[in-house]
Amino acid sequence: QVQLVESGGGLVQPGGSLRLSCAASGGTFSIYGMGWFRQAPGKEREFVAAINWRGSSTYYADSVKGRFTISRDNAANTVHLQMNSLKPEDTAVYYCARHQVPFQTLVTGPEWNNGPKYDYWGQGTQVTVSS
Repeated sequence: QVQLVESGGGLVQPGGSLRLSCAASGGTFSIYGMGWFRQAPGKEREFVAAINWRGSSTYYADSVKGRFTISRDNAANTVHLQMNSLKPEDTAVYYCARHQVPFQTLVTGPEWNNGPKYDYWGQGTQVTVSS
């Protein structure tokens, strides 16, 4: 059974940085693309970033482009989300998820920014941006 466990969340001031990690166990991590989503109180879950199985293609929501960076370490079965220049509107629970189709190379569009395209999800980690 695939398990995803996020870590690295916390409280940070506006303009600060956090690095989220997602550790995977079970399954074959290295052949699946991964994504990060977030959900703020009272709002729907939204896409944040995705990365293909090789780490060679990435895709970002417009709201985080230029501030967030997704990366992966297949040897360590881990995917990261480096978040810089954080804003109060980035406050949310952040979830990592595994894309349902292996060996997908091009990461873009509704195949990747759509939650139902992912089959396994972590429990989430809280990120709060506040002064």
